[in-house]
Amino acid sequence: MQPTSTISTAATPDRSAPPSVDNPRVVAVCISAGGIPKRPLLNARILHTGIDGDRHAHEKHNRPERALSLFDLEILSQLVDEGFPLQPGTAGENITVAGLHVQDLLPGTLLGIGDALVRLEQPRKPCYVLDAIDPQLKHAMLGRCVYMASVVQPGTISPGMPIQLISPGTGDTRELPAGRLPAAHPADRSGPRT
Repeated sequence: MQPTSTISTAATPDRSAPPSVDNPRVVAVCISAGGIPKRPLLNARILHTGIDGDRHAHEKHNRPERALSLFDLEILSQLVDEGFPLQPGTAGENITVAGLHVQDLLPGTLLGIGDALVRLEQPRKPCYVLDAIDPQLKHAMLGRCVYMASVVQPGTISPGMPIQLISPGTGDTRELPAGRLPAAHPADRSGPRT
């Protein structure tokens, strides 16, 4: 496969230094009927349960702390340079971002995207589902997979929107205090996520 990017593979990020955020923005917003790949949308409504219309192939993903998945375009480009046939949404991420360096951020980081507020929860480990793309992809994505997030405040997002770093995370993976992230929301009536 011919590389389609000029971004080189970076070393493991130094988490002791504050991350450098350079004009962070949404590149793609993607959904699927379940599984991969996810397909891009022009705009999407983010609910507390995730992106309206998005479904999951596995029940374990139907949890508030896994409502969204974010992936750095820079890492996606590195993987393309390494020969993997990826584009936004292919690896199952909901939101592809650029200039954010999400893998450098700590759990608990709050991000503003349009009128939505998103809380980073934890980096995800690569899943066997990626074998459908390439059997070596899981190994290649270790330490640079998608980041799972919860939705603190619903909103509408679209590609090109800027992302604001509202507050840095502390690395604390406990839930937000009661009242900040309710488990169920009557307004989120997008149907069951599969």
